[in-house]
Amino acid sequence: MEDQLGRPVPDKWAKQAALLANPSIAPHIPPTKRYSAGNLRSMLNKHQMVVIKPLVGTGGHGVIKVMKTSGGFSFTSSSTTNHFTSFDALKSGLDKKRKGRPYLIQKGIRLAKVGGRPIDYRVKYVKTEAGWEYRSMVGRIAKPGLFVTNLCQGGTMVTAAAGIRRSLSASLVEVKKQQMRDLTVLSTSMLEERFPGIAQLGFDYGIDVNGKIWIFEVNTRPQ
Repeated sequence: MEDQLGRPVPDKWAKQAALLANPSIAPHIPPTKRYSAGNLRSMLNKHQMVVIKPLVGTGGHGVIKVMKTSGGFSFTSSSTTNHFTSFDALKSGLDKKRKGRPYLIQKGIRLAKVGGRPIDYRVKYVKTEAGWEYRSMVGRIAKPGLFVTNLCQGGTMVTAAAGIRRSLSASLVEVKKQQMRDLTVLSTSMLEERFPGIAQLGFDYGIDVNGKIWIFEVNTRPQ
């Protein structure tokens, strides 16, 4: 069964490093750093909104949105938002959530929305005897009140075409789908070179309010 599933590569940092090596892919990856208090402070000062996520993990579990606001700071975990007046208090609150696990910090992307709910996209790409093939390209709309779109956390699945049409415009459907396909093929070649034996990939893409495509992460055990 292991051979059919292909090689697992759970480390998000390692996969991202492989993709950043390609100058055509790198502009589509949000600025990312390893979690530390210093990196969190500097990224909040620069971007005002960041997302922190476990170095190893799936399904959107443990993902936290952190904001720098006029009144201080806040973080949102699931549907609950906590407010803090100082950075030290924010860090303390996050440390309780992280429980010592290694995390990444990623620039927050203001996603295009459907009915006020963020939407992103999952492209599943699988290696067969005939070569790599697309298995699906779908949109995932966040459950009301949540910022993560994962279906296991109540997200709604739609076709990629419907998602792009409803969040951006009908005229962009084919353009954006093709851009995701092109990035998928290019990224797969980079990942296969770095991690021989991979056979199943799930690409998580976001399209921001300006229509730019971002690669959030690539899963080697896509759900």
